[in-house]
Amino acid sequence: MVKRALNQVKRLDRGQSPKGKGGKVPRCGLCGKTGNLTKTKCCNHWICDDEDQYRLFSFAHNSCSRNHRRYTLCAAHDVEGHEGRWQDCQQCREMFETEMYVYYGTNEYNFEKLPNPPKYRPTHCAECNRVIRLGYDGYSHGPEGYLCEKCTNKKFGELTPLR
Repeated sequence: MVKRALNQVKRLDRGQSPKGKGGKVPRCGLCGKTGNLTKTKCCNHWICDDEDQYRLFSFAHNSCSRNHRRYTLCAAHDVEGHEGRWQDCQQCREMFETEMYVYYGTNEYNFEKLPNPPKYRPTHCAECNRVIRLGYDGYSHGPEGYLCEKCTNKKFGELTPLR
């Protein structure tokens, strides 16, 4: 029984539904939902067709489709028209700073993660020297370098979130 349950979990992790009378039901490879799906242009995986749920300029991460399209090397590789696999693409490697290359290749919006991502030095705020995680934290970037969200707000004033 435990072995059967483990196999079912493994199938779900691969985006497959449990076997039943109807066979396999397509599932979003990111969240596992079965309704309102489409195939990605870049890698032909099932994904939620939910870009209409994204609110413009909200920077929300509530859309599987948008997240894969905007935050992965897989999609960038396809949009740029690069040849071969994105995992081996030198053009993709040179297109981003190393920290962002690693983020785009290893985040939760990927169907397949970048094997052996390169090491990188963390990005620091030019004002207070705080570590900025470029893929996750708020920051600004200008001639003097990166500023963390706190120093950005000090310099430019608090930005009011959209409602």
